[in-house]
Amino acid sequence: MRAALELVKSNLKIVIVTKSLLGKAHTVMAEGGIAASLGDVDPEDNWKVHFNDTVVEGVYIGSWRMAELLAKEAPDRVYELEKYGALFDRTPEGKIMQRAFGAHTYRRLCHVGDKTGMELIRTLEDQVLHKNVTVLDETIITKIFTSNGAVAGAIGLRIRDGKFILIKSKATLVATGGCGRLYHVTSNSWESTGEGIALAFKAGAILRDMEMVQFHPTGMVWPPGVKGLLVTEGVRGEGGLLFNTKGERFMLRYSPQKKELDARDVVARAIHNEIKERRGTEHGGVYLDIRHKGASFIKKKLPGMYDQFKDFAGVDITKERMEVAPTVHYFMGGIEVDAETCATNVKGMYSAGEAAGGLHGANRLGGNSLADILVFGRRAGIAMADYIKSSADIAAINENDVAAEVDRVKSYLKTDGSNPYDIMSKLRDAMSEKVGIIRTGKDLVDALDEIRDLESQVNSIGVKGGLLFNQGLMACIELENMLLVAKCIVMSALQRKESRGAHTRSDYPKKDPELRLNITCSYSDGKVLLGTSKIPDMPEDLKSIVTPEVY
Repeated sequence: MRAALELVKSNLKIVIVTKSLLGKAHTVMAEGGIAASLGDVDPEDNWKVHFNDTVVEGVYIGSWRMAELLAKEAPDRVYELEKYGALFDRTPEGKIMQRAFGAHTYRRLCHVGDKTGMELIRTLEDQVLHKNVTVLDETIITKIFTSNGAVAGAIGLRIRDGKFILIKSKATLVATGGCGRLYHVTSNSWESTGEGIALAFKAGAILRDMEMVQFHPTGMVWPPGVKGLLVTEGVRGEGGLLFNTKGERFMLRYSPQKKELDARDVVARAIHNEIKERRGTEHGGVYLDIRHKGASFIKKKLPGMYDQFKDFAGVDITKERMEVAPTVHYFMGGIEVDAETCATNVKGMYSAGEAAGGLHGANRLGGNSLADILVFGRRAGIAMADYIKSSADIAAINENDVAAEVDRVKSYLKTDGSNPYDIMSKLRDAMSEKVGIIRTGKDLVDALDEIRDLESQVNSIGVKGGLLFNQGLMACIELENMLLVAKCIVMSALQRKESRGAHTRSDYPKKDPELRLNITCSYSDGKVLLGTSKIPDMPEDLKSIVTPEVY
């Protein structure tokens, strides 16, 4: 939507396609805030500190140029969002309120209670609906077409009427989020199955950092129906403390300086270890406690969390502790893009947000994701407009290719097909059990073998019924892409024989200076090919403000 707001300035024909409904993206579930160095609460904060925090917590394999652009431009994007109508929480002086968040040096997150993502989506949606933008919702894209190495368009199935839609385009932005639904326990909404990444990959885009999957330290653990649902880092940012069942505030052992507000990978591993060593709750969690802040404070600062626990778990967090455990939350890897323009290696294809890799490196700072989509959504829109104006006519799409894709999707409609959900569940078993917070070479090899076995079963899946509102058919379409993304994650994790950021190998527990590089994936003749790329040298003026890496 942010890219579309740039494109409308050039009077171009714009189509937004969403698998769900407009305004119902996973972004609505982002709670804590937008990271931007406004300095409203801590005047010492500035873009250089934000830049350093981003590079350091990305464990030095992120794109330094993307980190620089994010740190410099995030404040303007926040003020712009405010001009669009976003209602941020305020300081007593009337400035935008900012809260503390894990691994941020200063209080930096601009927030709307604990519903910041929802306010961001609401605000952008209001802008888009008042512009000349066509929205195709409840439409699942099944293939991106290319011609002579350039994007030509895409085909999708509109779920609500069962019709196929062919979209011809000069430029395409893949902004489809991550792939948390590869795991059983995740904070991600149902849309996050990674097929946008897979579609771009099959169309020729290079992927990077696919092994880097972030586990948010705190997801709900009880009742089972909401296991994994996000408990915002804002709870800890507002003073929430973590305890094990022995009553120990265990983060004092793992991180004496930063405590509960250390980086997400550090806190997630600490909680995982407490549970593993049997100091966790009967439901497999630890306690998060904010009762000491008082009922009025909690209801004002964390209204969403208060309602979430009250409605779903029957827990009053003003009087009782929350049970939490790590949950798959964010995907640092994704489509490789140019920092300035968000362009991929495929002509006319762009990517931004969680679907794009590079900015966050090996670990994402909380709040940088919402800043990411605003900063790079805008940049993508500007670059796409420039490209469209300078490019030739839209490339032709071969009619036989279109017919073949329609036939492929329809081939899943059969009475004797095996259940796609069974294979999907087995995939999630493999990813959850063998590609989790702590990984080993043996587990990763076993996971890869299981994924390859599941891939061999895809041709047998099928569902009854027709094209109209067929959720089983959607699962068939999603499954092939989920398996491909999972394979990239596991193969990349096997290649990285070290522990760095969110990627922890118990058989390689230390960082390796030789692996300060990016692992890449490319697609050729149906095969995933691995490669590596060196981190470009950072200019001296930026290097001087970055904390040196320690091995």
